[in-house]
Amino acid sequence: MNQKRSKVREQGDRKRNKNKLFIKTFLITVGVFSLLVLSGWVFIRVWVRPPDIPQITAVDLDSAASLPAEGNEEDLSVGGGLHAPEGFTSEDRKESFYTFLIVGKDEGVSMDTIMIASYDGVNETASIVGIPRDSLVNVKRRVKKINAAYAAGTLYGGGKDGGIDQLKREIKTIIGFTPDFYVMVDLEAFVKIVDTVGGLEVDVPFDMDYDDADLHIHIRKGRQTLDGNEALHFARYRKGNNSKDTISDYQRIENQQALIKAGLSALMKPANLLRISDFIEIFDENVYSDIKVENMLWFAEQMSKVRGTDALSTYTLPTIGTSGPPSYYEYLDAPSIAELVNETINPYKKNIEVKDLDIITSG
Repeated sequence: MNQKRSKVREQGDRKRNKNKLFIKTFLITVGVFSLLVLSGWVFIRVWVRPPDIPQITAVDLDSAASLPAEGNEEDLSVGGGLHAPEGFTSEDRKESFYTFLIVGKDEGVSMDTIMIASYDGVNETASIVGIPRDSLVNVKRRVKKINAAYAAGTLYGGGKDGGIDQLKREIKTIIGFTPDFYVMVDLEAFVKIVDTVGGLEVDVPFDMDYDDADLHIHIRKGRQTLDGNEALHFARYRKGNNSKDTISDYQRIENQQALIKAGLSALMKPANLLRISDFIEIFDENVYSDIKVENMLWFAEQMSKVRGTDALSTYTLPTIGTSGPPSYYEYLDAPSIAELVNETINPYKKNIEVKDLDIITSG
């Protein structure tokens, strides 16, 4: 009997010891895991950092690509070879205020979307100003539209860098300064990003139906979640099979800005915040940018402070009419542009004035 009790007691002690061992192992594991997470977080916090605000320097025109055709070589000097209006210095920059050139490239070398964005780190607000693709710019080449700037910079040996540089120079002529950073997204990247966040919820204003040899758009009217391909079609839609369903470039920009707002909301969802590695992979393979990874992660963290879409404002450069056929240039409104830039994306404490712009109002 005593032997039986002793055996039962021994089994109980062994069970308690196992329980103690399990608890001890569990606590050690949790402790080590917590330490690793904390160390990783500290590492991330040290690694992820804001970018330095670029210093004002003259543009190096000698290193730019040569554009020998149709007098295009003169286009290398548009903007006066400066990043900001004459007389502006680095000391004139606002604190923690960054600007970005955001472009969406089609299958060729034309820009399907051109936008200037800003992030105000002090007030934690962001602005996006859309630039009509057909905006008339003061250049020598035959096609004087802003969306031809990238192609002009690439066609004669400049490649992507030459294209972006030429686009920056021409952007400077119509807003007064060169954006700090650029992000060029191709169609494939856009589709992948939208699918990765689980689609974008937007309100489609009417049935969109368009068909040609290479593009087929069929999206029904109403609020809905669009997948990557549908969102791309929504962003690119300009005219329908029925002539009454044609929209202006302004309306097209508004549709694209609606997608950006929907994208910001989707990115802030907890599930998508955990997919940072997926987004980094997409950016690495399909996005061309001069923003370093550690800076990009910092901007992503900052955008989480732009609560909802109230702190994100969207605009379009004002115009005063069109040239009509055959070129359909959009004439820009210089006084209204200067006012809009100063209220939204101007990274300087000093106001940009009409004299700082190089805008012409006839073709």
